[in-house]
Amino acid sequence: MSPMWHGCLADTDYFELRSSAGYDYGVWVTTPPGYDPAATRVPALYVLDGNWAVGLTAPLVVTQADPMQPIQPYLQVSVGYAGEEAQHWSRLRNRDLVPPGEPVGQEFVAAVEMGVETGRMTRQQADAYLAELRDTRADAFLAFLTDELHPRIERDYRTAGSGHGLFGYSYGGLFSLYAWLSGCPLFESIGAGSPGVVGEDSQIFARLRELGDDRPAAKLHVTVNEQELFGDLAVYQNLAKNTATLLHRLASGAVTSEILRETHLTGLQAAFLSYLRTCRAQ
Repeated sequence: MSPMWHGCLADTDYFELRSSAGYDYGVWVTTPPGYDPAATRVPALYVLDGNWAVGLTAPLVVTQADPMQPIQPYLQVSVGYAGEEAQHWSRLRNRDLVPPGEPVGQEFVAAVEMGVETGRMTRQQADAYLAELRDTRADAFLAFLTDELHPRIERDYRTAGSGHGLFGYSYGGLFSLYAWLSGCPLFESIGAGSPGVVGEDSQIFARLRELGDDRPAAKLHVTVNEQELFGDLAVYQNLAKNTATLLHRLASGAVTSEILRETHLTGLQAAFLSYLRTCRAQ
């Protein structure tokens, strides 16, 4: 997706930012219609996978003006990849969104191999995709969001001092769980759509055990899709099963969930709306 995508979106700015680790990120900032930071400051809502997600989620800022179910005002910050890296966003996200040391399940490898067999990706693309999972750096990406990108957003858009949120889907949902379990103080609500917890040996379960009876303060909303639960793809069956196990272990008033009538591919926008309605309703 070209960085020029932002030209098709109302009230959206685009800029690029190089991280201290030397990676180039594209950032789309969508303000509420008629937003005047001199008059009122609103929190930032960070949305992952910007190259894909911005077109599905940024237009939903209009929900802030919905008279039937208004959403609390927010400024959306969609984060993706820039320059030559933009065309490789689907594999680079593996590096940034997956926790360090996260095991790669055999069902996941099988799904990638099926992509080669059916012609959806080349052998070279599949090898590059899996290679990014050998050195995953969600910790560095979380530090980039909180210590490098957020100060820029705070300075340029005069955001509120609190109430910020985070939303991710699939591996973005895995990152959202990682950020929540890390107790990141920046985010007061976090949405994890169909989180990519593919194996029972996931770092997510290890971190949960480390917490014991303690729970992070931020609200957490998790969604999963019907066709992940009842479809015949092993990788999504495992994702849904492990998400259900996680929710059982997290039974708490601060953790909410919803099953959506979607597939893994179609579920992103529905998951985002579910997060808005659950965690950010007025």
